[in-house]
Amino acid sequence: MHCEPSLFLLAVIGIMAGILSGLFGIGGGIIIVPALVYIVGFSQLSATGTSLAILLPPVGLAAVMEYYYHGHVHFRSAIVIAICLFLSAWASAHFANKINQFYLRIGFGVFMVLVGIMIVIVNWNRLGK
Repeated sequence: MHCEPSLFLLAVIGIMAGILSGLFGIGGGIIIVPALVYIVGFSQLSATGTSLAILLPPVGLAAVMEYYYHGHVHFRSAIVIAICLFLSAWASAHFANKINQFYLRIGFGVFMVLVGIMIVIVNWNRLGK
């Protein structure tokens, strides 16, 4: 990255990620990383590291409290997944820092396309039932 992005641009990315996180439980990889790479100009590794730093402290605390209030948080599942995420994220970050960022971008793009196709197919089939 050659220059510091504007606070306004960063705020817009944060607001969009927050809205989509609250609605769909997404934000980091699907919104923040592509925005930092393609709009702000970060490298793939800088975008990923920054996204993880963003999510580390709050992890949507306000949204979790709201979902909990309505009985929609399963803490046992969250704890098990968080522990596994912690360990596997560390291992994969170690590996990612040894890979060319363009391979990471291609892999990320393929992953997003596959997830999108899966979501469309599953829900399209459910519409017919």
